[in-house]
Amino acid sequence: MSYDKENVVPALLLVLGAGLSTGIGAAVVFIPSLVKLASRRVLAASLGFSAGVMTYVSFVEIFFKSNLSFVEAGHSDERAYIFATLCFFSGILTMLGLNALVDCILGGKGQKKSTRSSSDGELDQFADVQRMANEIEDPAFEATGEAVPVEEGEKKSSVGGGKEEVVDEENVAAVEENQRLHKMGLNTAIAIGLHNFPEGLATFVAALQDPKVGAILAVAIAIHNIPEGLCVALPIYYASGSRVKGFLWALLSGASEFVAALLGWAILASVFSENTYAILFGLVAGMMIMISIKELLPTAHIYDEKDTVVTYSFIVGMIVMALSLCLFQA
Repeated sequence: MSYDKENVVPALLLVLGAGLSTGIGAAVVFIPSLVKLASRRVLAASLGFSAGVMTYVSFVEIFFKSNLSFVEAGHSDERAYIFATLCFFSGILTMLGLNALVDCILGGKGQKKSTRSSSDGELDQFADVQRMANEIEDPAFEATGEAVPVEEGEKKSSVGGGKEEVVDEENVAAVEENQRLHKMGLNTAIAIGLHNFPEGLATFVAALQDPKVGAILAVAIAIHNIPEGLCVALPIYYASGSRVKGFLWALLSGASEFVAALLGWAILASVFSENTYAILFGLVAGMMIMISIKELLPTAHIYDEKDTVVTYSFIVGMIVMALSLCLFQA
């Protein structure tokens, strides 16, 4: 199996588009009312759909390509399957290590906050995002850029004497809240950037060999990148009052996908062989499965506790991926 050098540019563009989709979610800082569209059911359905696409393409297409590449590299069918399987589970272990790194960056398991699952944390972030969007729509925020709601400030300042002390306490609380939200936004950007790295590599490797398959994978990744951009941009905007800053940080978190694609291209261009391609495909298949079962599906089920849309959207995602592959075979 070899790749067409003409596929390099389309593959890079697909990865770039998927990564920049975080900017769609980040656009809420310019139009806060858009967050109303990001209901829990919509997010759950989009995450379930993405998980279905990734799961199907990983098992049916990407793992198959890994096995086939090992065969074309000169290995027997039995050894090729064993090697592809080892690479697959190596990809899973890689994602587990990456998740552990993200946990360390976000505070480590020793802290009280980290005793909860990563999906719980994402749900809390989305709840904070919805609350912040409602407050940003308040004219008082547009005028002051402060995080303390007007109603709360009026209630505190209505208490009898010592008005200056109350105001000082409010200012201190506002500064602490802004710092907390700013840190949350930056930590989220770092975590998302790390998780987007293997996604960028997966899209690039798939698109390099078959741009059509890579395009569908890029669309699935772009769909679940949209709420990620929202969770990065809004806390930073709420804390700093700068729309541009929040928007750019969200774009930066998605840029790691393009960086991964460039590194993947550097590897393939310098040491390309059937074995290299086979190993990358196996690793990517394992990574994508772990992203689906550890990140996308648990988060989707928290957004949709009664499973009214997640399972069905997951199946629809697999059907769409299967139909597209059938069309490509025609």
